Amino acid sequence: MMLREKKNNVEVNLTPLIDVVFLLLIFFMVTTSFTRETQIQLELPKADVEPLETKSESLEISIDKEGRYFINKKALVNKSIDTLKRAIAPLIESNPDISVIVSADANTPYQSVVTAMDATSQLGITNLKMATQRNDE
Repeated sequence: MMLREKKNNVEVNLTPLIDVVFLLLIFFMVTTSFTRETQIQLELPKADVEPLETKSESLEISIDKEGRYFINKKALVNKSIDTLKRAIAPLIESNPDISVIVSADANTPYQSVVTAMDATSQLGITNLKMATQRNDE
């Protein structure tokens, strides 16, 4: 007489797998840093003067409303005058007569603008311009 083997129905329990996948998903969502395209948003002060023609070679120092510095739209690591001077110095070595334009937000602390002006003065820059918006009243 032949005995039949008992066949066990094997089921794969997917619940632990789904739990692990969701935990990994949450982990990666929390730890991932998203990069934003940053655009410097400046609200320039108003002025009643005619616009000046600028030379093609110019260096722009932008200061946002928190007092952070940007050299030609590239952010500096901190707000110190030494960092500002180190960022400007290589750019003026090749062209000492370069025109420097300071674009400060209307809500920028005055000390940040004065620091930028001091840095340019200490580097011997004499061609300094302040950017403003035309006053359309």
